[in-house]
Amino acid sequence: MQSSIIIADDHPLILKGLNDFLLEKKYNVLASAVNGKDALELIETHKPEIAILDIQMPYYTGLEIAEKCKALNYQTKIVLITFEKDEAIYKQAKSLGVYGYVLKEFALAEIEHCIETVSKDIPYFSQELLSSLEVEEAPKEFETLTPTEIEVLKHISENKTAKEIGDLMFISFRTVEKHKSNIHKKLNITPTKYSLLFWAKENKNHLM
Repeated sequence: MQSSIIIADDHPLILKGLNDFLLEKKYNVLASAVNGKDALELIETHKPEIAILDIQMPYYTGLEIAEKCKALNYQTKIVLITFEKDEAIYKQAKSLGVYGYVLKEFALAEIEHCIETVSKDIPYFSQELLSSLEVEEAPKEFETLTPTEIEVLKHISENKTAKEIGDLMFISFRTVEKHKSNIHKKLNITPTKYSLLFWAKENKNHLM
């Protein structure tokens, strides 16, 4: 069963291109909008599983819509598409629980993978974006990790679940969870649902 989707972008050509592409790929696109006000109304009316939103739109930006959906406790997963490679915007998107962030120049190449990942309840942030934000030096706490913990993080960066990591490393699910708990403590990361995933993606070059 395909996820239900609404899309919104104030650039008609981009909106049409994305809409046509998703329909051609047989995605369940319910409706589209050219501004943030209409996009929010579509989310309220249709309660889609995924909303693909341009960040900069009249009335409400994609981030403002994400903020409103979070406040209203809507279950719709927000995916932002943008030309912005701005760290402040990325951090704001992350704090609002945005599920996806795709750069427009790679949108058609990445959007299918993004929808597939988000549909599995895993956030997707464009690797091109993460690479542009990458910190050159690993945080000093990184040196406290054991080789096994680094391997766990590497698998997390590849969207592997705790069960899949256990199978790959021939250890139990509980042992994986214990490693994750230790990593949270050593890296001083607040343990939330996706905190390790984001850390692993942002520091992927140090896990190789």
